[in-house]
Amino acid sequence: MRYPFIQNIFSHHHYFEKLKAIYKYMDEKYLEAASYYGFICKGCEDNCCRTHFYHHTFVEYLYLFEGFKTLSDEEQLKINGNIDKPEICPLNFNGLCRLYDFRPMICRLHGIPHELHKPGFNTMKSVGCDCFYKNCGGKKYLQFDRTPFYFKVAEIEKELKQQSKINDKFKLTIAEMIKTF
Repeated sequence: MRYPFIQNIFSHHHYFEKLKAIYKYMDEKYLEAASYYGFICKGCEDNCCRTHFYHHTFVEYLYLFEGFKTLSDEEQLKINGNIDKPEICPLNFNGLCRLYDFRPMICRLHGIPHELHKPGFNTMKSVGCDCFYKNCGGKKYLQFDRTPFYFKVAEIEKELKQQSKINDKFKLTIAEMIKTF
């Protein structure tokens, strides 16, 4: 096991409650913005499941593992069988995320136009995914600032790393995470 502290996952449940509260707020804000544009994210070729993302937080890794443990042995085996398929996330089955409620932040926020304010840098803006741009790109931009979400998750991450004495940086895809479970 690459990360031995995962064995003590039960000591991390209070972080999950904080993360779930952030995710709930994030999902609400995403839905507001998507509704404004009339955007529905379903099964296109540019969805989050087909985009190569690196995830950077142990707390989201642990939360994904928490979700993975809720699956039957058969479902876990199917997911493990999809790990080496680079064209799609191994959690995707028939166009749906098998761990939708446990998916990381970047998966939750994919698709719509947004901005990010990194301290000391110019504001980064995105026009959204190709499907969004093609179908909804003509509508006036509604400010969707990801920065507060990143900062809130970073606060939990910092607390978790301090409490668990983790000094490592984290950078894994979903498939790479699952390989460590």
